Amino acid sequence: MIKFNKMKKLLFILSVIIVTSCVVADKNNLPTNGFGPYDGQSVFLGNQSTVDAFKEIDAAWAKRDYEALKDLILDGGLFIFEDGYTATTGQEFVDKIEKGYQEAIEKGEPWGWKIDYAFSVHPKGSEDPKATNQEGQWVNAQFTSDDAIYIEWYQIVEGKLKMWYQSKGSYIIPE
Repeated sequence: MIKFNKMKKLLFILSVIIVTSCVVADKNNLPTNGFGPYDGQSVFLGNQSTVDAFKEIDAAWAKRDYEALKDLILDGGLFIFEDGYTATTGQEFVDKIEKGYQEAIEKGEPWGWKIDYAFSVHPKGSEDPKATNQEGQWVNAQFTSDDAIYIEWYQIVEGKLKMWYQSKGSYIIPE
């Protein structure tokens, strides 16, 4: 009878330790809000400092302050415009947007945009060496201009733009 009581106490203590360790481990996990394209990857909400870096990039772009913009872009990155043009340096990036600005002016079209929203996320958890999207954080932003809606993704690493994708959609005017 004594051995049985000791065994019950031991099992009870082990059960408490196991449950407690599971609860502690669960509290250390951040809540995910999605999954990424790589095996084992989850997506988490990012932070305001990444959105602030995005705002700095956008402000320099809007002012056509190309020197400031180039300082915020990592050379060797990948920057894909909605028309398929790909830049890999800050200089190529600003040359492309200046060309677009000049074309708009020549045609008498308005140039500019309004930011509709922006938020930051970051994928992590994959052990795949191809998962370069886990570096830094990503900002998703939508812009409205006179001709279209643009949706863009900005990979920001240590306050600088490393990767960027742009898509353009037509307005859908509700009746």
